[in-house]
Amino acid sequence: MNKKGVELSMNVIIIAAIGLLVLVILAVLVINGAGKVPTTTQNSCNVQGGACQATSCQSTAAIITPNDCPTARPNCCKIIVTTATG
Repeated sequence: MNKKGVELSMNVIIIAAIGLLVLVILAVLVINGAGKVPTTTQNSCNVQGGACQATSCQSTAAIITPNDCPTARPNCCKIIVTTATG
């Protein structure tokens, strides 16, 4: 009986199983890493709808914390929109 044919198919099965395992691991890593946004980006002054200013915020604006503004413009101000009733 010729055993080379049996060895060849067994090698192909083992290599295919290892390759499939690697693909599954890579897929899990990509899926888990794709949805995560760094907290520094989420807490960004611009993302929260504000703007970095050197002076204090106007009366129609609120200070947002925490923020990522530089020391030259430390106040992250977000304009508050109010609707007038009347």
